[in-house]
Amino acid sequence: MERPAGRAERLYREAAAEFGGALERLARAYEQDADKRRDLLQEIHIALWRSLARFEGRCSMRTWVYRVAHNVATTHVIRPRANMPAFLTLDDVESLAVAMDGEAVIDRRRSLERLHSLIQQLRPVDRQVMLLYLEDLDAGSIAEVTGLTAGGVATRVHRIKQLLAARFHAGGAGDD
Repeated sequence: MERPAGRAERLYREAAAEFGGALERLARAYEQDADKRRDLLQEIHIALWRSLARFEGRCSMRTWVYRVAHNVATTHVIRPRANMPAFLTLDDVESLAVAMDGEAVIDRRRSLERLHSLIQQLRPVDRQVMLLYLEDLDAGSIAEVTGLTAGGVATRVHRIKQLLAARFHAGGAGDD
């Protein structure tokens, strides 16, 4: 029979191998500073490793990993920091998108950077919903991670997608 510590270690290795890339993308979306991003990623891995001793399989491993990671990342963002920018509401994102410097042609990398920039400025719960959506989780799975209802998740995703789509379909000109 496997010891509890051995089981947790095995689960961590499996989770880190399967979701490591997603955890790196999540850390990048939550933290722009490279050093702080490495610290955040390390915090996420430590929290995940510690949490797996309590994993009972009531949800999928994917849901568990995302729940732990987003809780750590949200705490990281909410911590009081000097010169921390204010969080924006979904309505404010549209105004920000209009005010952002535009370009006629946006390559894929710049588009992703701009998308992450907009997402980083969302309130933590909206950011969490959008990042999970971008990791291809459905509304039910996102609801499990966030504690929102599936309908609430679907509504938030729809609103965020509309705002971002309007910005990107404008070709970056900022004239939504």
